[in-house]
Amino acid sequence: MTTDTLNAVLLGALAMSSWVAGLFFMRFWRASRDRLFVYLATCFWLLALNWLSLALVPSVRETQHEMFLLRLLGFGILIVGILDKNRRSPR
Repeated sequence: MTTDTLNAVLLGALAMSSWVAGLFFMRFWRASRDRLFVYLATCFWLLALNWLSLALVPSVRETQHEMFLLRLLGFGILIVGILDKNRRSPR
């Protein structure tokens, strides 16, 4: 197995596990209706798209800044979710 194939398999596994983590957070959201879980699910789904895009592009384009915009957006959503959770008044 070549290193490119192995990298694609590992990136695919990361994408799948991030997608499943997003599904778990959506299940927790359905049970509690806490908005933080929606933010977390969205973050993990964007990370899954990032890993998938890294697996599908040639390795020479992997270092381009466009490839990391999904990750930046995902972490930005995560920060917004945490700030939203901390700013809401306790019930």
